[in-house]
Amino acid sequence: MKVVPSKMLGMLGGGQLGRYFVLAAHKMGYKVTVLDPDPKSPAGRISDIHLCSAYDDKEALDVIKNSCLAVTTEFENIPADSLEYLSQSIQVHPRASAVRIVQNRIREKSFLKENALPVGPFYIIDSAEALVNIPLNLFPGILKIAEFGYDGKGQKRVNNIEDVNAAFEEFGERPCILEKQIRLDREVSVILARSIDGLVEVHPVAENVHVNGILDTTVAPARIDQLVEKNVYDLAKIIALKLGYVGVMAVEFFISGKEIFVNEIAPRPHNSGHYTIDACISSQFEQQVRTLVEMPLGNPSAHSNALMINLLGDSWIKPEVHEPNWESLLSQGQLKLHLYGKDEPRMGRKMGHMTFLSVDPVSDEVVEEFLEIKRSI
Repeated sequence: MKVVPSKMLGMLGGGQLGRYFVLAAHKMGYKVTVLDPDPKSPAGRISDIHLCSAYDDKEALDVIKNSCLAVTTEFENIPADSLEYLSQSIQVHPRASAVRIVQNRIREKSFLKENALPVGPFYIIDSAEALVNIPLNLFPGILKIAEFGYDGKGQKRVNNIEDVNAAFEEFGERPCILEKQIRLDREVSVILARSIDGLVEVHPVAENVHVNGILDTTVAPARIDQLVEKNVYDLAKIIALKLGYVGVMAVEFFISGKEIFVNEIAPRPHNSGHYTIDACISSQFEQQVRTLVEMPLGNPSAHSNALMINLLGDSWIKPEVHEPNWESLLSQGQLKLHLYGKDEPRMGRKMGHMTFLSVDPVSDEVVEEFLEIKRSI
């Protein structure tokens, strides 16, 4: 069902991704109700209505059901049952079945393997008994809890079975997945929008660098050859098709030599797609609104090359607590500053990002120049 501007939309989750959804929806004339338990949530602060309740609070879900025409999410850890409950009465994209698969690493990796999609070697550890038969060829590896891990949380590098035993105990013996550590040449991501009638639009492939499990920089378009670009686009489209996906989705890939592996699927816009706000005709958030209200997709093409750099709470805290030097940063005329409206800077907390736009491809020298600017503020 097409939802026309001026109607109320629902957003489950109130972080910075939800905030940009609200901004995009407002720009297009929609109202937004945000459900998030944090009274200071970035999206809740600018929404038309903020329901400050748990994501499975039935009373809050009923308010959404009775006031919104369509609902989406910005966070894969939203209970799929909440999406399922809402879908009985109103339009929900993406559907609960797709979110349920990708919000759990065991289900996600199994889905990829069952559909013959390229995924690195892995082993499921869902009980103490499973620790007995760990394949030794998975070392060195990374042990990840199956649910509620993000930005490097709930992950531990392991070199042997003793490390796995210790990490599994540290994680409270919750179900985990052990992944073989893959030698990386590049890590890239595809932001894809898929409409209710199966049409797909993709933004330029993004090239990403993580530090301590948190995205540090994104260069777009990625510095990859055309064959790799075509392959990751095709794989992302197959994943969306197999999931019956409607909405905006991010797929992260590892490139190792001539091999491409699917790393993770995010059923929402993605940090690595933030560059689309300033560098593309239609951002990932505008596409999220369009897919939710079942209107035609926008044009995802880039009008500029881009470098996006995350700003963490570290910039407010190191070397001592201070207000960053915004004048120094904003003296760069082709740089766009985005802050998320979070009150409390903490080490490793995403507080904002900056995007440098250029007519020329982004070089390693440009990346280092702007990383030095970030370090100096």
